Amino acid sequence: MNYGRTPLDGLPPRVTICEVGPRDGLQNESAVLPVEVKAEFIARLVDAGHSLVETTSFVHPRWVPQLADAEALFAVIERAEGVRYPVLVPNERGLERALDLGVRDIAVFGSATESFAERNLNRSIDESLEMFAPVVGRAREAGMAVRAYLSMCFGDPWEGEVPVRKVVEVASRMMALGCTELSLGDTIGVATPGRVVLLLKALAAAGTPLERVAVHFHDTYGQALSNTLAALQCGVTTVDASAGGLGGCPYARRATGNLATEDLLWHLDGLGVETGVSLEKSVETSVWLAERLGRPSPSRTVAALRGNRPIASRSGT
Repeated sequence: MNYGRTPLDGLPPRVTICEVGPRDGLQNESAVLPVEVKAEFIARLVDAGHSLVETTSFVHPRWVPQLADAEALFAVIERAEGVRYPVLVPNERGLERALDLGVRDIAVFGSATESFAERNLNRSIDESLEMFAPVVGRAREAGMAVRAYLSMCFGDPWEGEVPVRKVVEVASRMMALGCTELSLGDTIGVATPGRVVLLLKALAAAGTPLERVAVHFHDTYGQALSNTLAALQCGVTTVDASAGGLGGCPYARRATGNLATEDLLWHLDGLGVETGVSLEKSVETSVWLAERLGRPSPSRTVAALRGNRPIASRSGT
């Protein structure tokens, strides 16, 4: 059932969803899904209308065993025309693996805090940037797009509140390497709208155009959608979300699931913001995946609609 669309002033007419379920979502699951299930998951996401699907990670299998099949997966997925399939690479070895498979989009993963940099990358912030520099340089020379993830942008479980100036400093240094997009991560889900606006304005003032910024909110305290709305009102047009609300971070305690793609679709469609993604197919995909993971989807929208057949189509149709 369509309950009506009521636009708000100051919002973009269209938003790009970066679907991170196959990488950021599945990496935090205890179950390791077969390659063929992951490939079907990605195919279903593309069929739902996604044009940006983060596919996997070329991190050493010892660190993320759930994604140890990265090469095998990327070799079997059917890459659709006009769809981007970025992969996370931690270092030059990961980049070489990506290049060998014909990957066209990569991401590097940095931290705004020293504590998380040490735990996630086993390096300081300075050392991690030194590691990223040749990766980004070689990738750009090869014509790749490079997304810079920056985690712990609002709060850190070891350091507490993260100063805006520190986030801006590290973000600016990552973009100076040649990255084409910056994704701001609220890794433990502690951000609130005022803080989001403050950070985005500071980034823009420091020279990072907001059209090159994405937001990546976790929903630990139920703030992900309100934070997203604040970001859109500032001029952000790319939002990271995960099918069914899967995900978290294996290296940060209290990092619960990502913003659910279906919750984001319901939210944006009610505001009259286009995404090109079908809510109906998204819900069906998350129900299908939840069955294979052996637990229900944490998405409120999936829970609200999964018993209604046919599901009311609101977005992307």
